[in-house]
Amino acid sequence: MTTLLTPAYRLSIGHNVVDTTAEPKASVTTDLMVSVDIDAWPDSASLTLGQVGGIDPALRDNTTLELGYADNGGFTQVFTGLVEAIRTSLLTRQVTFTSAGRALARLRVDQTYEGQTAGAIVRDLATQANVGLGAVDDGITFPAYVIDKHRTAVAQIRELAALSGVDAYIDSGGKLVFQAFTTGQVVHDVDYAKQILTLEIERLSETDVTVHAWGESPTGRAGADSWGWLVKDFSSSEGTAGSGPKPIFVERPALRTSTAAATAASARLRTIQRRAVSGVVTMPGRPEIKLGDAIALRDVPTATINDTYQVRHVTHRVTKEGGFTTTVRFAAIPSEALP
Repeated sequence: MTTLLTPAYRLSIGHNVVDTTAEPKASVTTDLMVSVDIDAWPDSASLTLGQVGGIDPALRDNTTLELGYADNGGFTQVFTGLVEAIRTSLLTRQVTFTSAGRALARLRVDQTYEGQTAGAIVRDLATQANVGLGAVDDGITFPAYVIDKHRTAVAQIRELAALSGVDAYIDSGGKLVFQAFTTGQVVHDVDYAKQILTLEIERLSETDVTVHAWGESPTGRAGADSWGWLVKDFSSSEGTAGSGPKPIFVERPALRTSTAAATAASARLRTIQRRAVSGVVTMPGRPEIKLGDAIALRDVPTATINDTYQVRHVTHRVTKEGGFTTTVRFAAIPSEALP
């Protein structure tokens, strides 16, 4: 069990490196927190330092944070980014960091893509923002897709992800991932009475729905060259998913083919199914749990809770008072497969 181990970290800011396994007294940190999220990014980290010497960060310094335990050796990288802000008082300095998503949050472009996949569009936006790429799925193929400066590249990528049924996030190495979740890259066991400090579960009703999705052209019956036409009857290119009594409608001009509409309908249904069960669990520090992974709750007295869930958000925190904890927000894994 990790509760008897000694938390440790290795923090690189600019040319400064603090490794508390090599120098246990090197740390002047009173509060260290990292927050990574699929549903809200750029990701961030914060560091509160006592005013007793030690590292002296500067704005825009490159930063890498690794967490672990001094007793068993080895660190796991949980964050990389830049120093975004520094707040100084008589007693402390608080340093805030943001991930590579910062560059995408500041990028605004006017551009039209023809005959490109969602993945190709995402790759281009990441290249323009000088952000590295991890796994990138193709997603929907669009006869035409227009991006304008009214929304940031982050908002554009999140829209493409929602339509294509994939997750978009920045991984712990600072790379952009645009990938559909299936069973999780790694499934981490989380056992009751061993690794769970707190646990909350929420269940929602009204997830039994039928999703209808369509665009604004007759491509489904008139061929690919008709993508620029307008049409009154969308029935031939409408996509549907689910069979519940409650209708949900997805209308996007870019869904100009029946295949695109079907994928978007399935993607929205998966989002709704994911909301059926969600929760938050806090554990002794688990730096190995990352976005793209899953957790398996085991031996919880309420038997229906014991299941495998998708990791949607992770917060790691190290304090002198509370030690090292990891909080995971999770959601149900949808049963609906993408077409």
